[in-house]
Amino acid sequence: MDTSPILPTILVSACRKLVDGRDYDCASRTYLDAVVRAAGGVPLIMPTESGALLDGGLLDRIDGVLLTGSLSNVEPHHYDGEPSSPGTLHDPGRDRTTLPLIEATLRHGIPLLGICRGFQEINVVRGGTLHQRVQELPGMLDHRDDENASLEQRFALVHDIEIEAGGLLDGLAGGRTQPINSLHQQGIDRLGDGLAVEARAPDGLIEAFRVDDATAFALAVQWHPEWEATERPLSKRIFAAFGDACRAHVATRRAG
Repeated sequence: MDTSPILPTILVSACRKLVDGRDYDCASRTYLDAVVRAAGGVPLIMPTESGALLDGGLLDRIDGVLLTGSLSNVEPHHYDGEPSSPGTLHDPGRDRTTLPLIEATLRHGIPLLGICRGFQEINVVRGGTLHQRVQELPGMLDHRDDENASLEQRFALVHDIEIEAGGLLDGLAGGRTQPINSLHQQGIDRLGDGLAVEARAPDGLIEAFRVDDATAFALAVQWHPEWEATERPLSKRIFAAFGDACRAHVATRRAG
């Protein structure tokens, strides 16, 4: 009998960036550290433009998928949106990789956690739409961070969310009202098919949802729980639940 420790392999989405004139696929260390320290997994960065890997049996060897946040936004043609405002950052290579990855992950019954851009990607894949500039909508909060502030200030807890009763977060949070950080200007307009609201901001904006028809853990949040993931209670519980689901997937693969 195999008694080796269960260390799930967790695929982490990458962003494509030019650094010193060279082309990189990269993911912030905050996500990788959260996978290791808070979820108890082994992170594996998936390069952009690598969709062919999905047809090569990659997901048969993966135990979880983490879709990270990013400075870039999903290109609006993916949800029939209006052209982006000038200066909006996009990453078409990431779009071509993560959007097919999402439904493949769900079809394989692999645990899925989406954060910020990842939250928006899941909504778009499920036929939802996005507000591109939430702060310009009547009655809505300005959910952006101050880019000139320190990282500690930018990722500070700035407003509460109200968690829906009976959902996945309700079972994790230890309270229906929880403080979160906020570093985005895009947000959900129309919720995608098969998605169920888990939490809202004070202005009503959806801050979390689950994939209601998923066969494994499938949660997405608009905020950034990877920041101080082992110190903030809600963040710690989210990553722990994701890690538990990934370990369960390892056990299922071993049994099969």
